[in-house]
Amino acid sequence: MNIFEKIKQDVQFLTLCFQEVLEDLGEKELSNLLELKTAQKLKPEEILELEAKHIQMLSIYLQLMNLVEENAAVQYRRQVSDQEGPIKIRGSWVETFTRLKDKGLSEDQISNVLSKVELTPVLTAHPTEAKRISVIELHRELYLQMVKLENSSFTKLEKNAIRDNIKALIERWWKTGEVYLEKPTVQAERNNVVHYFTKVFPKALAKSDQQLKASWQLMGFDPELLRYPEQFPILQFGSWVGGDRDGHPYVSAEITAETLLSHRKNALNLLRSQIFDLGSKMTFSEIRNPIPEFFKKSIEEKTKELGASGLSAVKRNPYEPWRQFINLVLLQLDNTASELPNKEIPIYENPGDLAKDLKTLRESLRAIGANRVVDELLFPVERQNQCFGFHLAKLDIRQNSTFHDKAFEQMLSVTHPHLSPFSTWSEEERLKFMLEELESPRPFGVIGKSFGPEADKVLGYYQAVKNHTNLYGNDGIGTFIISMTRQVSDILMIYLYFREVGLDPSAFKVAPLFETIGDLKQSSAIMQDFLKLPFYQRVKSGLQEIMLGYSDSNKDGGILASRWNIYQTEKALTQVGNEHGLKLQFFHGMGGTISRGGGKYHRFLESMPLGSLSGKMKLTVQGETIAQQFANLLNGVYNIEMLLSGITLQTAFFEYPEKALSFPEPALQRLADFAFSQYRTLVEHPNFVEFYGEATPIDVLEMSKIGSRPARRTGTRTLADLRAIPWVFSWNQSRFNLTGWFGIGYALEKMKKEEPDLYASLKANANTWPLLRYILIQIETNAMNADAEWMKVYASKVNNPETRETILSIILEEYNRSLNEIALMFEESREKRRVSQLDNMRRRKLALNALHKLQLDNLSIWRAEKDIDPEGSEVLVKKLLEITTALASGLKNTG
Repeated sequence: MNIFEKIKQDVQFLTLCFQEVLEDLGEKELSNLLELKTAQKLKPEEILELEAKHIQMLSIYLQLMNLVEENAAVQYRRQVSDQEGPIKIRGSWVETFTRLKDKGLSEDQISNVLSKVELTPVLTAHPTEAKRISVIELHRELYLQMVKLENSSFTKLEKNAIRDNIKALIERWWKTGEVYLEKPTVQAERNNVVHYFTKVFPKALAKSDQQLKASWQLMGFDPELLRYPEQFPILQFGSWVGGDRDGHPYVSAEITAETLLSHRKNALNLLRSQIFDLGSKMTFSEIRNPIPEFFKKSIEEKTKELGASGLSAVKRNPYEPWRQFINLVLLQLDNTASELPNKEIPIYENPGDLAKDLKTLRESLRAIGANRVVDELLFPVERQNQCFGFHLAKLDIRQNSTFHDKAFEQMLSVTHPHLSPFSTWSEEERLKFMLEELESPRPFGVIGKSFGPEADKVLGYYQAVKNHTNLYGNDGIGTFIISMTRQVSDILMIYLYFREVGLDPSAFKVAPLFETIGDLKQSSAIMQDFLKLPFYQRVKSGLQEIMLGYSDSNKDGGILASRWNIYQTEKALTQVGNEHGLKLQFFHGMGGTISRGGGKYHRFLESMPLGSLSGKMKLTVQGETIAQQFANLLNGVYNIEMLLSGITLQTAFFEYPEKALSFPEPALQRLADFAFSQYRTLVEHPNFVEFYGEATPIDVLEMSKIGSRPARRTGTRTLADLRAIPWVFSWNQSRFNLTGWFGIGYALEKMKKEEPDLYASLKANANTWPLLRYILIQIETNAMNADAEWMKVYASKVNNPETRETILSIILEEYNRSLNEIALMFEESREKRRVSQLDNMRRRKLALNALHKLQLDNLSIWRAEKDIDPEGSEVLVKKLLEITTALASGLKNTG
């Protein structure tokens, strides 16, 4: 059975289960509608009665479809791996190892590359996760039941029991509300990401390691080169929840302090649980196993260090030295985790101290020949300690440069009242003043002094970091990130805030975030000036992190200009780093949608400039993408494999350079310039903002209860102030998908007419240049997911006829041109190339049509009533948000 047939059968099976649940609940009419819909006969006008239930029914139906597709993808990969070998899985470890071997690397060199790889996915709670946590948990349980049905050895009775379990889960889902009735707090969002850090990622790490080890052995490589944690790539995690205050007024210094403590507490609990479980399996007796002398000595020394408590711990398991040692480790770990540690006995100062004890345990087990115990039982604990440590995840601290400027101006107005306002200073004046100040360790004021609202907030959360690191060290702190970095002084200012609270400037990473097209173009010049400062030479660590913004560069210049300028920025910054003998760690600020950098990880990594990835990489995993990519264990392991193997491949090009293939970069530069010009012409059109405000549901989305963060940075109602996430979300909801394709058709047509040689060079490389292919396929996917008929219907909501007709005609002309021009870039037809995408769209079409009609009808009523009857219109807002959530499920994204 092929994958499409499997999806069809599984959707029919779950739909039947859903129908039976509805009938049992007395919802016969809904059951009939579902039957009609799945038979592809549903008409949108048929579902206008009992709207709320119909919305929920369509929402659950579309989410069931997503679960089926997820399971089918996993089963398909398994089938391909079994029948054709894992080398046929694009981006897999086996494919990467084969490519490296073909490149001429030995197994020792590949092992060397692996040990240099460090991946940090950073979870963020941007306002895009439209599903409640309870619903995500139901998804997971349903998925597990679907996996059970794949087991052909079950009897009919067992399969019927699984079917009953599925129906019970669907019934629970039906009774559970879909939309947050109250805006979630930062604490609630923190609980969500901590759930992934403690319940999901540790399992994914363990399974990912197994996959890597199995792939290594399948290649016939020496197993001793990939056996211990220090030989494996590092997978660690970061978080913005509780640390990101860019336009987020609810993230206080107290929230940051609570978050850091919560992370530490959960990390130590997780380690304790794993080590306790390990101890329960260490049943080796000294009677049957001679104790290595060094191990006996370690137990004696540790018992003595831990005093009476240590003696008690050892006495619990006489004749079982391995359990005795683990008892002592647990005792020391418990003291480490205690809010009031016993000063008479030691604590583990950091994960490195614990790692030494675990290594002693490892060597003792190897000495008695218990190698499988080391590999299967101890290794996962060592990896947990290596990757999650005592901090669980590194908390990044982010704020935008404008807020920093206001805070600094307030500080100077108190300490240097004779100076003109900081906002009036030139960049030269700023740098001169800051560099002189940084020569002195003296702060501007005493700790706790009030300078003004913005200054007190900035210093408050820097002080929270200082307090935490004084007690527990620096491991829990990620990077201090400056959004909208425009000049060198934006970066230097962070070091003055460090000085103010007494943070060591060489102990923490500071990263500029370059977001707009203009900022990306200026980034290499800014970093060149920054890196050559004598001050930087004193505080540098050998690795400089730089964050690149996909969302705002897309909003600023359109998708093609965004992708091209990020690629060029990586090349230019890498060259700057090389000139200064400095390795760079790029932090990719990506979203879930293609418009905001989302897409297949292995394709994304392949499209990077060769030599730009030095081994370490960070990327954001935002909103609903967290659940889509990692809630399902096997899917999560697959995504981790794609990331780690892709980084390994790119790092090999950094460690063992080779002459890069030549591709027509000037042609793509020209194409990006054309697309940028066309995109800016649209968004700068005097009628554009009016059209956008009425043709999309942006006004409803700004009232959503999805995330804790406001949709706008400062609250002003301008396009510039609107966050990139609701910008993308609103265009997707109305099926324009404008952010993911606009400008490409104009650019390709113009180049074909005016510069045919450049056009021909691009067309000749459409399938062979990873960057160009990645861009074209992504843009095509966005254009295919758009819908011209629904664009017209949404545009009909624009009151001004001139605005409606002018902007819509520009959009539709460019839409048709884009689809046609992209098709001409490939030899094969779209029908042959994009079978899976077309199948996906057909499957969803009727349900999505029904939801779009419901959204538009209710949007019209709400807009007419919201000012006349604000309280009464709240009911409509709730309904609109339910429709929005259902559409997001069907379209498989929010922002």
